[in-house]
Amino acid sequence: MVNFAALPLLLHTLIWLFQLTGPICCQKPTVVNVGAVFTFNSVIGRAAKPAMKAAISDINADPNILNGTKLNFFMEDSNCSGFLGSVEALQVLEKEIVAMIGPQSSVVAHVISQIVNGLQIPQVSYAATDPTLSTLQLPFFLRTTVSDSYQMAAMADLIDYYGWKEVIAIFLDDDYGRNGISFLGDELQKKMCRISHEYPLPSLANLTKITQILNNSKLLGPRVYVVHVGPDPQLRIFTIAHKLGMLTSNYIWFATDWLSTTLDSSSPITNGASLDILNGVVGLRPHTPESKRKRDLWDRLRKTQPKGLTNSVLNVYGLYAYDSVWIVAKAVDKFIKENGNIITFSSTGKVFGSNESGIQLGKLKVFDGGSDLLRILMQTDYNGLSGRIQFGEDRNVVNGSYDVINIDQRKIRLVGYWSNNSRFKLENVVWPGGKSEIPRGWVIADAGKPLRIAFPKRASFVDFVTQLNNTNIVRGYVIDIFKEALKFVPYEVPYKLVPFGDGRVNPSYDELVQSVANNVFDAAVGDIAIVTNRTKIVDFSQPYTTTGLIMVAPVKDSKSSAWVFLKPFTVEMWCATAGSFVVIGIVIWMLEHRINDHFRGPPKRQIITMCLFSFSTLFKANQEATISPLSRLVMLVWLFLLLVITSSYTASLTSILTLQQLWSPIRGIDDLVASNLPIGYQVGSFAYDYLTQSLFIPSSRLKKLDSPEDYEKALRLGPRGGGVAAIIDELPYLELFLSKTKEFGMIGQPFTRSGWGFAFQRGSRLAVDMSTAILRLSESGKLQEIHNSWFCKLGCPGNRGGKSELDQLHLISFWGLYLLCGIISLAALFLFLLKLICQYIRYKRHHRRRHSEEVTPFPVPSNTSCTQTIQNFIGFIDEREEAIKSFFRTSHGAQNGNQLPIRSQKAKEKADSEIEVGTSGMNRG
Repeated sequence: MVNFAALPLLLHTLIWLFQLTGPICCQKPTVVNVGAVFTFNSVIGRAAKPAMKAAISDINADPNILNGTKLNFFMEDSNCSGFLGSVEALQVLEKEIVAMIGPQSSVVAHVISQIVNGLQIPQVSYAATDPTLSTLQLPFFLRTTVSDSYQMAAMADLIDYYGWKEVIAIFLDDDYGRNGISFLGDELQKKMCRISHEYPLPSLANLTKITQILNNSKLLGPRVYVVHVGPDPQLRIFTIAHKLGMLTSNYIWFATDWLSTTLDSSSPITNGASLDILNGVVGLRPHTPESKRKRDLWDRLRKTQPKGLTNSVLNVYGLYAYDSVWIVAKAVDKFIKENGNIITFSSTGKVFGSNESGIQLGKLKVFDGGSDLLRILMQTDYNGLSGRIQFGEDRNVVNGSYDVINIDQRKIRLVGYWSNNSRFKLENVVWPGGKSEIPRGWVIADAGKPLRIAFPKRASFVDFVTQLNNTNIVRGYVIDIFKEALKFVPYEVPYKLVPFGDGRVNPSYDELVQSVANNVFDAAVGDIAIVTNRTKIVDFSQPYTTTGLIMVAPVKDSKSSAWVFLKPFTVEMWCATAGSFVVIGIVIWMLEHRINDHFRGPPKRQIITMCLFSFSTLFKANQEATISPLSRLVMLVWLFLLLVITSSYTASLTSILTLQQLWSPIRGIDDLVASNLPIGYQVGSFAYDYLTQSLFIPSSRLKKLDSPEDYEKALRLGPRGGGVAAIIDELPYLELFLSKTKEFGMIGQPFTRSGWGFAFQRGSRLAVDMSTAILRLSESGKLQEIHNSWFCKLGCPGNRGGKSELDQLHLISFWGLYLLCGIISLAALFLFLLKLICQYIRYKRHHRRRHSEEVTPFPVPSNTSCTQTIQNFIGFIDEREEAIKSFFRTSHGAQNGNQLPIRSQKAKEKADSEIEVGTSGMNRG
């Protein structure tokens, strides 16, 4: 049973023990160990060592940080060796450090990072810039310096700013050099630029290798160099380049931040001599803001330098090292506060396993709070001497910025600024040779090694390109264009034309292009078609001529005929026009015969009048004026139709007589394919594949031809004589063929589209400049002049294109007018006949009435047959209109009174006599 009376005494005892032992268990550590591994005797190490010592001194003297805890600093020399760096790192790690600062070398960092990663010790580097150190496999690696991923982006922007597309990279063949240049290549590719040649160096001490690399690079086209090596107080690459004459106005040199670090760390005496050979070189320097703290640190460090070597060790990496110590100290201070002053280590067995290999790893211990310290470091937001330090998710500083420096007349000029946010702001740069004009950045070749430019040595169509027998003279249409284009290239291009082929047969153009791709030739000029499979292996210039498959066939000149005046109208049009004249003549005669004396008289005269009337309207010479309103309506429409027809005829005949009209019975490629006629093509042309595979023409219909002479012979023989009906080939070949003959012409338009261009090796800058030159040739009209001088000796073939049919006027174009004229004519004729029938019926009624009273001059029997009725109607039509009207008037008067007046009686007798005479005359006719 619990004795509750004793509980107060027990509780008091526990409180007393906690107060006694608590301060002992949670007491703040008196010392925290931090290690550093770097190369003491190096450009960066000589700046980092005093800077880190100064930082340790400032931290231990500052009561606001690690109050009561001393920051103990262990340094070991890696001597620029990955192996020695690993050994020295193990010795430092035995000291139970909570963080490691360094190393400065990316090579050593790759090795040490694996060890500290296993021991969970955060590693803060102030000089290892290899971008690949930010991999997820090294989560405990951070750096206060700027990653080379930023530096290479700045370098790519700088190169692109001046418009250069190719560079030569010289770099150390280690992790730092290879990975940095790899990132530069990626950044350049984003800007459509590239590293054309890479030259790795085993070390800067191998002067023979450096000399060999620089000599080899002089034979290349690009003149833009990017040097990415470690700091080199002797500036060996530039010293050798200066001796080789490579720091002149023809070259551009860029250096990464190693150069600014070297120059900043050199003594004034050494620096002056170095700047002499660096005139015109452009470099990058990590940007650090000016501040009083920065100047104070430099002043302190200057006092520690040997006499005469003031400023000889100070560079930006000293600032990074100083800040690295400070952010570690602040992180440790926060870590101690958050973890109750507890810093513990544990055995490495769970990390490295059992120690069966014999390696003494027992002294290495895992930092239990490593992950927490890393988390605190990642939260850093510190304004240091090098600027504001914040880490991103990749454990790199968030903001990267660089100054652009330019060496000019022994001075280091600040000419620009770059950051990953604002990009470039640049001033004028002085380039090697002392010129401020932006250099071209590349050369095609020099006189000692001219470009090898191949040309096809053809057996036929040699006007395009040929080599004169027993000479080195190359001439032709293509060569003229090539030479004229070179005049627009803004630099000298030494070259040598090399024949490809033996001249007995046409060479294979695919093999020619492949030779350019295989570096047998630098380029190729000729009648080289730009097709898909070729563009995959070489770069082509802008096409200097458009081409495509087109058809040539015999043509006839339409105006070389005595009957050319008949050609404006088709046969149907002539028939319709002639028929219209006849119909209009008949209609007008019918409408005017009864009222117009010009349309009366003997039958022969009336026929002549009827035929000539409508034709006379064509010449406006008709003297017979129309009287009937219906006739005038018909004539109005007819004259409008005649106006349109005559105007169109005149225009068409003028065109035929003044312009060349070539005509061919072949209508086009579709008619040719549908027929069974033989077709010619040039040997080796892609026309054969197109005709058989795309148009499905049987190969039995295709006849291969070798030369223009074969073309002419085959076309003249024709299909019946063993020749061909047409030839299908590329446009320029047929233009050249037609420039020497007028018997043939091109039918239709090209039914495929392509072009001819000059072939260059992949990435050749000359391909771009030649394209620009060809465009300028075209704009100036010179390209057309060269074309005309070769292909228009007998008139340009393009103006002699044959047509499948003549430019004739067809009935379908005027049928509306003809229809309108016909409708009006028929309507007028219908109204006339309707009126006439009404008159005849009235006249017949009057005659019957009078027949019952007295004998009429024109008796109408009641039992008249149908034939007799028609004859009587025709006779009535032939009567004058005035006589009929007079008869009606007299008949009307007789009905109103039984006895007519004497004058009326005489008029009645006259009208009857006229009708009787006319009717009897018609009956006799």
